[in-house]
Amino acid sequence: MEHRFFSKCERFQIALLPTMYGIEFLVALAGNLFALWLLVVRERRNWHTGVVLSCNLAISDLLYVLTLPLLIVYYSLEKHWVFGDAMCNIERFLFTCNLYVSIFFIMAISVNRCVALACPFFTRSHVRPAHAKAVSVIIWVIVGVISCPVMKFASACPDEKSNKTLCVSFCQPHVDESQHFTYKVFLAVFGCLVPFLVTFTSYCVVISVVWKNVSITTIEKRKVALLVSSVLVLYAVSFVPYHVFQLYYYYQRLHYNPNNNNNKNNNNCLVYDMYQVSKGLATLNMCIHPILYMALFDSIRVACCGRSSEDKNRVTMRKC
Repeated sequence: MEHRFFSKCERFQIALLPTMYGIEFLVALAGNLFALWLLVVRERRNWHTGVVLSCNLAISDLLYVLTLPLLIVYYSLEKHWVFGDAMCNIERFLFTCNLYVSIFFIMAISVNRCVALACPFFTRSHVRPAHAKAVSVIIWVIVGVISCPVMKFASACPDEKSNKTLCVSFCQPHVDESQHFTYKVFLAVFGCLVPFLVTFTSYCVVISVVWKNVSITTIEKRKVALLVSSVLVLYAVSFVPYHVFQLYYYYQRLHYNPNNNNNKNNNNCLVYDMYQVSKGLATLNMCIHPILYMALFDSIRVACCGRSSEDKNRVTMRKC
């Protein structure tokens, strides 16, 4: 079971995650509900590709954020799962879906913004909301397929030593640990590394276009800067640390030696603690997404920050 080798390291996890998940639940629920409301109400007359992609991202966040209270109870009870095996599978599945739906939709948003800035005439003539809806369906199907093995690996595992039931990524008596590790490597490469390379390339093009084009307005440049910086923060804080520490943690588990000396055990505890921090940071992506929406849509930016002088000039010109 997941706790077997690291039972001495769990105090930090139990102290950290309930509070961290509680704060993230409140911030992500409020932020994404507000963003979804603005996208549906304020942007309903301007239902372009960016709105379609962002709405899907917000829906994914809300689907997962509703499961966070289960984890808060779980860790508050010192890792005792009282919601049954099916709910454990669903929670792990929704976490995986939300994580990779977020990554793939951020990739789609970056490519969409790249094409819009680099090829504006092509975008206006050929790119329609229907295309974004088709891309959204494809993303949901792909992420659903690659997340399905989670239903096989994850389970509620009884702990004979503490008489508790754990909700773990895999239960060792029932699953080959090497298969689980291979699956995690696949998710890290296909679900994180490949989209990151596409996103990074797209924003390199975006920055190049914005830098060279003197006709792009200041407000547009600010929006691009906010968009790029928010995505970089997402990868640097949420996505990359989670995958790095997760793979390192499971690699150590796969090659665990019960005769390790104390120094190696202390190192195992440090890796385990960092992995727990990265789990909390992975969920933080739902709190950062509203900043991403603010970078994309004037209605959200105005509702949060007020109108700039350029916005007021635009409104005045429209009235004239």
